[in-house]
Amino acid sequence: MRVFVTGASGWVGSEVSRQLIARGHEVVGLARSDKSADIVSAAGAAVERGDLADLDLLAGAAKSADAVVHCGFIHDFSNFGHSVEVDKQAIEAMGAALSGSKRPLIVTSGTAGMAFGRPSTEEDAPNPDVYGGPARVSEQVGLAQAEKGVRAAVVRLPPSVHGRGDHGFIASLIGIARQKGVSAYVGNGENVWPAVYRDDAAAVYVLALESGVTHLRYHAVGDQGVPFRQIAEVIGRKLGLPVRSVSPEEATAHFGWMGNFAQFDVPASAALTAKWLGWEPRGPGLIEDLETGTYFG
Repeated sequence: MRVFVTGASGWVGSEVSRQLIARGHEVVGLARSDKSADIVSAAGAAVERGDLADLDLLAGAAKSADAVVHCGFIHDFSNFGHSVEVDKQAIEAMGAALSGSKRPLIVTSGTAGMAFGRPSTEEDAPNPDVYGGPARVSEQVGLAQAEKGVRAAVVRLPPSVHGRGDHGFIASLIGIARQKGVSAYVGNGENVWPAVYRDDAAAVYVLALESGVTHLRYHAVGDQGVPFRQIAEVIGRKLGLPVRSVSPEEATAHFGWMGNFAQFDVPASAALTAKWLGWEPRGPGLIEDLETGTYFG
């Protein structure tokens, strides 16, 4: 299968590409810079030079592929509305190119904000109002492509996709703790984050493609919910820093752009995904990875 992968040099997309190639697929990876192109080609993939704003290029690459995996996103929280709009237009362009073909288009979304008071499942629809501002619309726009004769699906990632080289939320929390001289949590810290090891997350995309993309939504979730306080305690102990609570009113001052994320209580289940795909997480859980991995090396 010839698969066009956006975000092919990124944290998740690079591992998706690697696993696809290891299983005998041909990968064409989008790369916006020389550095990104080197990462894509080093993995054994062909390079498509361009970015998510180049809609004609995206459409052409999608049209010449047997399937598309959209992992790319502009992670600029200072101009998030722009990132959301670029993402929307990119998905629509690739969806239009695949129109009527019944070829797969897998887009990436998140598990946060789908349900409250219980773990979210693959059957829960997104709730964009939970964020109180611009929300990523990858899922809604991606699944809408099914009306055009595209086999559309979503892989939802948890707040923490962890592992060697992680530069996401957990790495940011460690950086904030170093900067502030304290590892903090909000309130009693009992709010939980789901998490997944990067290799396990990538496997969901690969298995979904190889199974024929038979369901709308898949959850790449290893840990259903890790208490935020426990995360803060491990970070504090590893860095030799005090651990303390901050009030909700202090959260933004302490965590900056992560102030809202630090308060999310968003457990998520992957039971249906495991059943549909025969998927089983094999990597370490988040706490084990913090304890024994490379975060503090």
